Amino acid sequence: MAEKLLVSLENGVTRITFNQPARRNALDFETIRLFADALAQAAHDDTKVVIVTGAGDSFCAGADLQSLAATDISQHDVTTSLREGVNPAVLAMSQLPKPVIARVHGHAAGVGCNFALAADLVIASEQAFFGQVFSKIALMPDGGGTYLLPRLVGYHKAFELMALGDPIPAQEALALGMINRVVPLAELDATVNQLAERLAQAPGLALAKIKAALRQSWQSDLAAMLEFEAVNQGDCFRSADFKEGVTAFLQKRKAVFTGR
Repeated sequence: MAEKLLVSLENGVTRITFNQPARRNALDFETIRLFADALAQAAHDDTKVVIVTGAGDSFCAGADLQSLAATDISQHDVTTSLREGVNPAVLAMSQLPKPVIARVHGHAAGVGCNFALAADLVIASEQAFFGQVFSKIALMPDGGGTYLLPRLVGYHKAFELMALGDPIPAQEALALGMINRVVPLAELDATVNQLAERLAQAPGLALAKIKAALRQSWQSDLAAMLEFEAVNQGDCFRSADFKEGVTAFLQKRKAVFTGR
């Protein structure tokens, strides 16, 4: 049996691929746990950027309902499954001090949609769709959707998308501010790889501080963020990368950052 999750690390870029293309990369509990583990590993190895994607014609169709159908669904402890699988994966993406890019082609539905929204950059093909489809089977959204989506599109649009559960095309998701870019499928890999390369060459500490600050700002006031900036800018100011950046600027050359 093929591995359900593929993980590779090359030139500072960790690529995590949901690998059940025949089932639109629907995720069972085991795969979600492996996903969370791969993200946790990326925090401690030579990873500089993470790309999350799906094999074949879909990003991720959500939870694997067929794997639940094999048991008595009424006896399934979904709360524990979320606490021990989905929630750690979403928190790992949020807390990872390295950029995460979601490369989305085809359907990103249910928890698959919310895994994409939890990334730092979302690049989609013109054939991508994003759907909060939980209500179609009498569920509420999970995977952080109720936190992420209203902050991106506002309460009323978030309620519409969640209550009706209709998938929206990539161009509409872009117009709503849910994602960063929409490109032709033929350009998707080149676009994602170019962004990953740029981020891998960027000053890692500064990127980590940017990510942490933006996440923190969602639950802080202006005074708190000013203090956050003052403290964390000190860390950046004392870094070797800052010294290199200033030196390169004065010498009119491109900076070469080392992540120190």
